[in-house]
Parts: sequence; structure tokens; C-alpha cells
Amino acid sequence: MTIIKRFFNPPIHESYFLFGPRGTGKSTLTTLLYPKAVRLNLLLPEIAHTYLSHPERLEKLVLAHPEGTSIIIDEIQKAPALLDVVHHLIEAKRNNQFILTGSSARKLKNTGVNLLGGRAIKCALHPFMAAELGKQFSIEHAVQHGLLPLIFDSEDPKAKLKAYLHLYLREEVQTEGLIRNLESFSRFLEVISFSHASILNISNIARECEVKRKTVENYLGILEDLLLAYHLPVFSKHAQRHLISHPKFYLFDAGVYQILRPRGFLDKPEEISGHALEGLVAQHLRAWNEYSEQQHTIAYWRTKAGVEVDFIIYGEKNFYAIEVKSANKVHRADLKSLEAFLADYPMATAILLYGGKERLREKNILCLPISDFLQQLLPNQPLWTEK
Repeated sequence: MTIIKRFFNPPIHESYFLFGPRGTGKSTLTTLLYPKAVRLNLLLPEIAHTYLSHPERLEKLVLAHPEGTSIIIDEIQKAPALLDVVHHLIEAKRNNQFILTGSSARKLKNTGVNLLGGRAIKCALHPFMAAELGKQFSIEHAVQHGLLPLIFDSEDPKAKLKAYLHLYLREEVQTEGLIRNLESFSRFLEVISFSHASILNISNIARECEVKRKTVENYLGILEDLLLAYHLPVFSKHAQRHLISHPKFYLFDAGVYQILRPRGFLDKPEEISGHALEGLVAQHLRAWNEYSEQQHTIAYWRTKAGVEVDFIIYGEKNFYAIEVKSANKVHRADLKSLEAFLADYPMATAILLYGGKERLREKNILCLPISDFLQQLLPNQPLWTEK
């Protein structure tokens, strides 16, 4: 397999957490970055058991190696007590760099991450970006199967995605005792897939799942803690119109959405692929933002009259409004939401991403092929630059 260079730029000397869902390549990346590091893989039951029972052994392990040795602990959430020892060793100033990877933040919320209190930087690893893959990137493949490194080279990506979902249910949800009723949670996963790239309505989801609203809120919290989902807030800075207040929901990878989303004879394939395409853009924007030095806020805009712009990205120097359409031609109706936004925020750069091949400018709106946009998206660079 060809090694694909990732855009993630690790802290040089500081210790850090590296969070990311399973299959995003955390172990592969850290092995390449730190070939001489001491590594503890807490996914291995015997190692997890040893350090759960005797977390103090970590100090003995570290002291047995030269000062300055990098220490990698995979899936730190499996043994949160180790963070007490990590904290002590960082305070001892032996110049060890600790790299703590994790695919869940749930057990660390109230203990681990707060315990280190700024002594370790929080970083994230995302699925592949198009620009990381270069000529290997195919937007058709990405929309259908996502961009998880674990899945990317698979001969049967659909089967591997199904196995991946089962892995999460078994190892992360059931084994960790996060829920009591796995059947109910599995039903919730199917129902929540209909909310991908859509406004989140918890009451409707609870009705479909036949569970209480608080149960749905707990399930959503589990998905976010396992880094499998996230939501975008409504952009409301200096709002001149009545806006809705509900967030927009996304699963973290287009392929995971495709495998979760049930199909029926009334479903329109173009609607499903359209939501997958919007999610694909969303995951690229998140990765671009995470890997860049200058951080932006990513939101969406929707008025109570139903006028919506998919993504609003803003920071100290940049302000973008992005609409995603799967059609291979730009239609006049496709521009109306961006025009409405520009009427309220004329300083924004408006971009329509569509499925065609030509780069166009309609009035003050850039119309760009989605694949071109994604392949040119680079950390620490503007969202779009003319070549």
C-alpha cells in the first residue's frame, strides 16, 4: 500500500491528545512520525488489563528508557487512570513527549482532559482529504464509500463499512457499557441517518425510535463523544432576519452515512447521494479548519422562511458562504439562497459548489466544480484561490 502523507502537523515538543474515530489512521500516522517511540496499545486486552490494575507501571516503563523518549498510548480512554501518571511525569520535566490517541472522549470528559489542564494540546485526525489523495481521489467513490483510511483500499468497501459499524457497536458502545439496550440504539442509528445534513429535530427522532426525548439526547451525546457525529450551529451574527435555532446534524464520514441509511422503494437515490455529497464537503471543511493554524467557526444559515445556505465559515480575516448542489449545471434557482445571504452580508465571499466541470462567475457568486474545490483545499490556505 502506498503511504499517503497526511496534512496533520503534530506539535514538535509538547505532549498532545490525538482524537479521531476508529479507522482514521492514528496508529499508522504515529508509527510513521515516531518510529523509535515506546508504545502502549490499550486495545490489546492483556495490556489494558495490566495498566488498568496497575497504572503506576507506566512510570516504571518511562523511567526505564532514556530521557526524552516519546511515549505513545493508544486508546487512552480505555485506562483513564493513566492520565494521573502522565500528569505526574509531565510535571517531572523529563522532556518526554506523550502522544495520547483516543477514539472516544466520553470517559475523559470529567477526569482525564481536565486533569491535564492545558499541559497537553488537543488535536484531531480526520478521514482523508481529497488533496492528500491527489490523483487517487475519486469524488464518486468518496460519496459512496467515504474517505476512511481503513476503508479506502478495501476490495469490498461496503462489506468493510458494515464490519466497521459492527465494531463500534460491539467494542465502543456495548463493551464500554454506554447503553443498556443495544437493539434500541441500533434502531436509533437507522433513524438518525435520515437527519444527516439536515436540521436536527429531537422530538421527531424520539417518536420514530419509540423512546423518550432524554434517551435520544443521551444517544446523540454518545455519537458525539465517540466522534461519529457533530452538529453545526446557526450563523446569527448581526442577523437581519428571523432565523431558526436548531442545529444541523452530520455523521463524520459520507461512507458511514451511506451504510447506516436504510433504503426503501420510495427513496430517491439522488436525494441520498445529495446528502452524502454535502456531508463530504462538511468533513473536508472540518479537516481543513482543524489542520490550519488560524481557526474558523463553521455554521449554517437558515431563515424561518426556509432560505438556507449550507455552510458559513468565518474567522478574523475570512468570511465565506458556501452552497452545495449535485446538479451538473448551474440553475438560476440555485443562486437564490446565496444572493439572499449576500444582501445581508455583502462582505462575504459566496461560492456555489456544483457537479459540473466549468468554473463560472454569476454576478458576485463563484460557481466551482466540487471536485476541483476539494482537491485544492489545503490547510493554512484560503478556501479557494484562482490559479
